[in-house]
Formats: sequence, structure tokens, C-alpha cells
Amino acid sequence: MQSRSVVPLKLLAFARARWRAGALLAAAALGGLVGVTGAGGGLEKGLQDLRFQLRSRPASGELHIIEIDARSMAAIARWPWPRRNYAQAIDRLTQAGVAGIAFDVDFSARSNPEDDRRFADALARAGGGVVLPTLRQAAGSGSAEFLDALPIPELRAHSMAAAVSILPDRDGLVRAAPIGIVTTGVPRPSLSAMLAGRAGAVGRDFSIDYAIRADTIPRHSFIDISDGRFDPRAIAGKRVLIGATAVEMGDRYAVPRYGVIPGVVIQALAAETLMIGVPVDAGWVLPLIVALLLALLLPCARRTGTLIATAALLPAAIFAISVAAEMLQVGFMIVPALAALAAVTVATGAMLTAATLRTRRLTDEATGLRNRHALLAHAGDARVTIAVALFADYDKLLSALGDLGGAEAIGRVRDRIALLAGNPEIFRVDDRVLAWVAPDDPEQTFILYEQLRRVMMAPVEVGGRRADVALTVGVAHGDAAGVVLAHAALAAAQARDTGEGFHHHIQSEADAVAQEMSLLGELDQAIAAGEIEVVYQPKLNLATKRIASVEALVRWRHPTRGFLRPDLFIPLAERNDRIAGLTLHVTAQTLAALTVWGAAGHLIGGAVNISAKLLTDRAFLADLAALIGGSGLDAGRLTLEVTESAAMSDPAGAADALRALKALGVRISMDDYGTGQSTLTYLKQLPLDELKLDRSFVQFAHQNRSDAVLVRSTVELAHDLGLTVVAEGVEDAACLAYLASIGCDLAQGYLISKPIGAEALATLLDTPLDLAA
Repeated sequence: MQSRSVVPLKLLAFARARWRAGALLAAAALGGLVGVTGAGGGLEKGLQDLRFQLRSRPASGELHIIEIDARSMAAIARWPWPRRNYAQAIDRLTQAGVAGIAFDVDFSARSNPEDDRRFADALARAGGGVVLPTLRQAAGSGSAEFLDALPIPELRAHSMAAAVSILPDRDGLVRAAPIGIVTTGVPRPSLSAMLAGRAGAVGRDFSIDYAIRADTIPRHSFIDISDGRFDPRAIAGKRVLIGATAVEMGDRYAVPRYGVIPGVVIQALAAETLMIGVPVDAGWVLPLIVALLLALLLPCARRTGTLIATAALLPAAIFAISVAAEMLQVGFMIVPALAALAAVTVATGAMLTAATLRTRRLTDEATGLRNRHALLAHAGDARVTIAVALFADYDKLLSALGDLGGAEAIGRVRDRIALLAGNPEIFRVDDRVLAWVAPDDPEQTFILYEQLRRVMMAPVEVGGRRADVALTVGVAHGDAAGVVLAHAALAAAQARDTGEGFHHHIQSEADAVAQEMSLLGELDQAIAAGEIEVVYQPKLNLATKRIASVEALVRWRHPTRGFLRPDLFIPLAERNDRIAGLTLHVTAQTLAALTVWGAAGHLIGGAVNISAKLLTDRAFLADLAALIGGSGLDAGRLTLEVTESAAMSDPAGAADALRALKALGVRISMDDYGTGQSTLTYLKQLPLDELKLDRSFVQFAHQNRSDAVLVRSTVELAHDLGLTVVAEGVEDAACLAYLASIGCDLAQGYLISKPIGAEALATLLDTPLDLAA
């Protein structure tokens, strides 16, 4: 048993480990591909916007915007403004004690000399620390040539130059700003770097932190500053940035989170970003590695709910890490990591679904026990012994307890079997069958059956109700587990049918079953091909000494096996619901023969045997009625013979069924009378026309006094009930003479004739019988 289960488990664990490694490699490849190609850029930007919202914070307050707003534009009423206005503003700000002044206004063109001079003087009075913009811009649309713009020389002499160039992304949104750029061949810091006091390499960009709320940056109208209408204490020690916010100035750009905002606000947000530190773009590799490590948790999920929860938490964890990293000025691209997690999630989901389907395929839904497929997998390819416990009264159990109660009862029985058998795994291989791999020791299994039989004498309690459960056990041994299981089930069924309770399958039984199945498969074709022949045994009228009726009997002339006796295929047809077709075939042949004999002047009757299974078969009765009606014969010439045991198995049901047959106009005969437990008083309740005495009483009635008394009294009582009496098994003249002497009506047996074909019987009808002793 150890080798059957441990090896597959090791193989399963190895297969899972290989699958996990393969899934992670595939996820890593997918994440790398997404990272290298930049696929999912839209999602990345959307996640960045979400991070901005989540990290939303106010500005530091150390940087103020002096805005050239609509009110200032209206007050000065011309553009470009006379530069004396900027000079006056510088003087006011310097007197207020600001920490630094920067302009986001283009001074690369000259104005009138006086204004330029006054502006230059103000710059000189400010100590040369005012920052003026320089920018690089394309010479024209689509041009690869760039033009650099610097403040005019008079202004450059008393100021510092800083770059204000910002290049939007492909989607038109400004997300980054430079630390420094080269204009006119000179490396220059950006305006935001100058304001923040950050040094950096030319050509390096940084991401602007739009988590800073733009509306919290303090603002002042330029005209108020120029005219002195402000509180100097509000801006003392602060850095100020002067730039246009008026819509008509057109200096506006699209950005994440805020939509379209003035360029001076973007510069202010960039400066605020650098005041905290220079953001680091850490790329996508590290998040991908973290995601792959976290993804190791996904294959551990054994339930769909666990997988869904884990699959939701891991991306959230990656996202949370990225949010926390941005608080430390480290930015990550996380879409490659999320792609890898999604890949592992999908793969794990597929594996879990496959495992769920496999579990369902291997599990009995009602009881939770593993099923036939699981048993076959468990048994493997080696030689195996399988024991089967068959619920002999399963239908009654189910009727009493219902589906749920029945399933619980099966579980209780399983527990008892497992306890007695040494706790093997018990499988439910069919509704009424439990099975397990047993030791190859029939004697030990029989001992187990005896123990189980004693244990099962105690009722099974389910939901407060006690139910008796009867089991039969079958055992088989062989190479192919599926065949062995079938043989064990067949053995259990045989143990039930014989009343033995336990049966060990042997090979000869398998051969017999194979032969039966072969015959069953050929039966319908044999009927169509005319291989099923009907023969007739005469019934002699003892009063007239003439044949009055015949009993139709069936023979199978098999093309390879020769003549087959009825006992080789009729029980098989009964067990497999093929008896109706065979009976209708015999009835049709008999009606045809009666028609031919009648046309020759012999108006005799014919009898056909009816299986007990057909008594309540409405479809059969309808087909039989149609057959009789279509024959054109008087239905009274046809007798249907039913065995006494069939009538006694369900007396009330048999009476109703025989009345239904009687309604067709046929005669009803009870066959094999004397072998059952019926009485002539009971026979009064049945719509009978004829009584057939079994050959076991008739054959020696002329010699055995007790048989003679029984036969004589039966004939007399039957006549009193208005029944015709037929004696079977008449094989010598003395017996025939005795039957005639006691008033028996009809005799049947080899003395009169063996079963013969229709043509031979026609000849016999024309020949006087000499039956003298």
C-alpha cells in the first residue's frame, strides 16, 4: 500500500515544483518584455496619477509666486510691460527681505533703452542674485535645429541665468523637468534647481511631484507688489518666482492631476519637488523582482477564494510600496511587476481550476468519498485485489432516508468497513457500491466479511432514525484494475442473488459473463435474421384424444454455437430488458401458425409464456394488444402462461396485471402449479382459465400414492372453480391413462410429442395418434 500512494505523491509534488518554476520564469519574461518595450505606459501613468492623489500634500510655503495675473495686466494696460515695472518690483521685494528672486519671463529682446537701464540698475541693487530665464526651443515645427535665448547683455551682467525649458511627453503632458541644460554652449541649472538650491548634472531630468497641491503655493498679484500694497512680513525670507498666470498670456501647459496650468506654476511645483530632494527614477527591475518573490505565495493557494484574495493583495502591496517609495523621492515603474503577478495569477488560477475539476472528477459529490476514477488511479497498473461491498437494499435505504440521509448512511458504513479492514481508503464506485484495495488473501477478506456482517446487525443511525443496512461482499484479483473492479462487483451481486453474502470471483465466471454479454449483443440481430425459431409442443385433449392446443417454445439456432437451449438466453434477456421483444416475436410466430393451421381446418389454441417482468409493462401490453388485433384471429385461441411463482411474488399486483391481460380477450393459464405456495382458494381471486400441473407431481402420479392424491384433488378442485387442467411431463402411457381416469382435461409431454416446428405439427394434426400402452 505504501508504494501505491507515496510514489504518485512524490511525482505530483515534483510536477507542482516544475510548474511553479515554469510559471515564475514565464512571468519574469513577460514582466521584462513589458518593461523593455514600455507596454502598458497608459496604465503606468494612470497609476502615477492615483499615487499623486493618495500622497496629496501642501506646498512648503517657502516659495511664493508673484503672478502676472489679469488684474496686473489690466492695471498696466500694455504688453510687453515697460521694464521699469519689473525694476520697481525687484526693489520692493529686496526691501521686504526675500531670500531670492527668479523670473519666468522672457527678456531676450530689447525694450526702450531707458527701461532696460532702469531694470539693469534694479538687478544691480539686488546684488546680482536675481535669476533670469534662458531657454532652448526648436527653430520651427519639426525642425531638428534649436535656438537658444538669453537675457540681453545689460541684464545678464547683474543676474544669474537659469533654464526654463520644459519638454512635454508624447501625450502632451508635462511630467518631468531638467536639472540643467546647455544653452549657448554653457551648462546652466534649471530655474527650479536654482530656486531649490540643488546642483545636478546637465541632461538629467526628474519627475515633478504633482502630489503637491498647486493651490497651496502662496500667490501675490504683481501689481500689488509693484505698488507696495502687501505685507513685507508675508514674504520676508521667502523665495519668489515671478511669472504669468493670466490666460491671455498663453503660457499654459497640460499636466497630470491638474489639467492645464500656467508654466510658472509648473516651475514652482518643480522647485518644491527639489526642495525635498532630487527624485530618483529607479525603473522597473526592482519591483519586478519583488513581485516575483511575492508571486511565490500564489501557487500556495488551494482554494479559489484564497487565490482571489492573494491576487488582490499582492498588486496592492506592490502599489503601496511604490507609494511609500515616492515619499522617499524614489519612483518606480510597477506595470511590469503587475504584469508578472497577473501572469502567475492566471497560471495559478488555471492550475487551481484544473485541480478542482480533477478533484470533482475523482470525488463522489454526494458523500465526498473518492470515486471509481480515483480507485483506478490509486490501484495503478500492478496486480491488485479489490473488495466490493454492495448495498443489497439501497433503494429501500434511499426511500427511507432521502438523498442526504442516504449519503450520510453510506459514510457511516464506510467508517465501519475502514475500521475493520485496517483503515484503507474506501471509494464509492457506484451508487450502491463501496470498494477498496484489499490484501491478496481471500480467507482474510472472508473473515472481514464475517466481522462486517456481525457489525452490520447493528442499525445505522442517521438524523435520529435507525436503518438496517444489508451488505454483500465480492472479491476479485487480477492485472487490470478496471476489470478487477467489475469482477468484484459481479461477485458481490452474485453473493446477493444466491444469498451467500460473500463470493470470490473466479475466471470461469468471467468467461460465462463474457459469453452472456456476447449472446445479449447478438439477440436482436438473431431475431431479425430468423435465427430464433419457435417450436410447438402439443396438448392432447384426453376426452377427444385429439390435439387441442400447443405451447410455443423457443430455440436459438446460432450460426457458430449451434442450437442454444432457452435457459441459456431467456434469463439473460429478462435481466437486461430484452424479454419484451423476444416475447412479441414468439407471439407473432404463434399467431401466424394458428392462422395457417386454422386455414387447414384445425382450430386449435396456442400458448405463450409471459415473463413476470412483463405483467406490469404498459408498453408491452399495448404492443401485445396491437399484435393480437392485427392478426385477425379470435383472441380466445391465444393462452398466456404465467408461472405460479410470478403470481405469488406480488399477489395484489399480479391480480391487477392478469386482469389487464384478460381484458385483451386471451385465456390466462397458471404454469408450474404446485411449485409455489398458492392455494386453490387464492386462485379464486385470479382471472384464470387454466391450471398447469407441474411435471414433478404428474410424472409418477400413476405409481406414487401421495402424488396421485395430490393430482386427483387438484383436478377436482380446479374443475369446481371452472378451470381447465393441463398435466405436464407425461412420458408413458400408464400415466396418461391415469390422468384420463381422474378427469384431467389436457396432457402435455414427450409421450404425445416433443416440441416440433409448425409444418411438422400440421402433419401431426392430420395423423391419428396411437398412444396405447
